Formats: sequence, C-alpha cells, structure tokens
Amino acid sequence: MDTSLISTARIRTIEMLDRAKIVLTETEKQNIEIADLGVGDLEHVGIEVVQYINNDRYCAKELVLFPWQVCLEHRHPKVSETNPGKMETFRCRWGEVYLYTEGDPTPNPKARVPETYLPHLNVWNEVILLPGEQYTIPKNTLHWFQAGPDGCVVSEFSSSSTDENDVFTDPRVRRV
Repeated sequence: MDTSLISTARIRTIEMLDRAKIVLTETEKQNIEIADLGVGDLEHVGIEVVQYINNDRYCAKELVLFPWQVCLEHRHPKVSETNPGKMETFRCRWGEVYLYTEGDPTPNPKARVPETYLPHLNVWNEVILLPGEQYTIPKNTLHWFQAGPDGCVVSEFSSSSTDENDVFTDPRVRRV
C-alpha cells in the first residue's frame, strides 16, 4: 500500500472512532494498523486496528471496518503447548457488524462480498451485532466478518494475539 492510501485510511479510521466516542492518544492514532491482508483491495477487504495491549495472557483492540469492508475467513489455531489458540470476544461499539461462524448456514445473509472472495468463504452462520451486543468466538473456529452500510467499530477482548499464526482460507492473504 502506498503512503497516501495508508494516510487516508488512518484519517477515516480516526473519524469512525470519534463517532463511536472512543478517545485515543496521539501515539495510538499514529500507530493505527491499516491491513489490506495482502490482497491490495482495502476498500473491500481489510481491517484497521488499534492495539492497546497484547501480552502472553490477554489482548485488547479496537477493530474498525469501513462500509462493507470484510475481514476474510480465518481461524486462530493452537500455537504451542502453552498457547492453545486465540479465543476472542467481539463487542460492537458503533455501526453494525455481520459475523459468520461455524454452524448452520443462515438463509439470505446480509453480507455483500465481491465475487472474487466468495470461493474462500466456507462458514455462513450469521450473527448480527449492533452497538452493545457481543459474541465470543472459540479458539480454532473458522470465522469472518463484514461491516454494515455505515462501517463498524468493534472492541476485541481476547487471549494473546499472534496474527502471524492465523490461518486464512484464501491463499492470497498475507498477514504479518
């Protein structure tokens, strides 16, 4: 991604966090991660992340997705004998998020995913989160999520996060 795209995405992210009444320090604003997941299509695929803390016991983040932006399907597998994989709770703070997990597929889901990514989405059990609602995703569970028409801000509370160990079903994804 070029620096102009990153800068514009960071400004949009800060604006969305402001709408959600989430206050960041200047350092946190400068350190917002803009991740296009290596597919080079940030408007449709990616995630913007503010990480507050991540240690060997727990992690806390804000996740921002622009309108209809998708974080593609993945799971958090066992990493070691002492790290059985990340378990995470998503709490919607602003907007609307469509979360898809293992389970019975939802007829007529709300997701609007560009055709090129559909072959790599295998789970369609839809959980819709509105502000104040939350859902916990067990470790090693396939899941993906998409923002609604206005975008979304989601607080993530989880066990340790090791993004480099996440397993994505789309082979184009590169997560560092």
